Amino acid sequence: MKNMMKVLIVDDEFHARKLLKDYVARVPFLTLIKTCENIFEAIEIMQKENIDLLILDIQMPDMTGMEFARSLNKKPIIIFSTAYSEYAVESFELDVADYLLKPVEFPRFLQAMYKAKGRYDGTSQSTVNPIKLAVVDSDDFIIVKDGAKIYKIEYTDLLYVEGQREYVTFHTIQKRITALYVMKNLEDILPSERFVRIHKSYIVAVKAIEMIEGNMLKIGGKTIPIGSSYKKALFDRLGK
Repeated sequence: MKNMMKVLIVDDEFHARKLLKDYVARVPFLTLIKTCENIFEAIEIMQKENIDLLILDIQMPDMTGMEFARSLNKKPIIIFSTAYSEYAVESFELDVADYLLKPVEFPRFLQAMYKAKGRYDGTSQSTVNPIKLAVVDSDDFIIVKDGAKIYKIEYTDLLYVEGQREYVTFHTIQKRITALYVMKNLEDILPSERFVRIHKSYIVAVKAIEMIEGNMLKIGGKTIPIGSSYKKALFDRLGK
């Protein structure tokens, strides 16, 4: 297949390597070069092979995945796969394609692979737009990258998201953050038990809704419209 991406998996856990190997085999545009249990084995492989995509654990003996990524002069596309969410902000300073939290489910893995392929083909938002959103698959927060600035937004602080053509603005309790992103993709990423789309331009935190009157909703002191095609889903969520 044209434009197959050569993949190297580096993880010191056998079961993690096996799972990722199985996942890679299910994605038609990926070809696995090898799985490695340590950084030194990975270095040896990368000296012989031109690796396009590195799926890398962070917490490993001898050298962390973060240290290894920083040491590379010629970096492949990197996706971190780790059990630790606290490295998310630091990882996106390295401009990684994605950050997967273990245990990784296949749909989330596939989403990350399409992000990587977008970079590989030169068609992703990250190659077109100087401002981008990088999403961590977490129950508690997302990471938003706005140019050189990186924000961690806790879901408990997020009131609503407002779509403005190619931009979205995250309205939190403390501030507003604007980045280039697609509302539909964001709707898929935000946890459905916490957030609901009420309009083509708005996604709101269910717990932050203050009042509904007719086709308008009040949240964070602001009144916003409810789209007719979204109204039933909203009231279903509210049990009304």
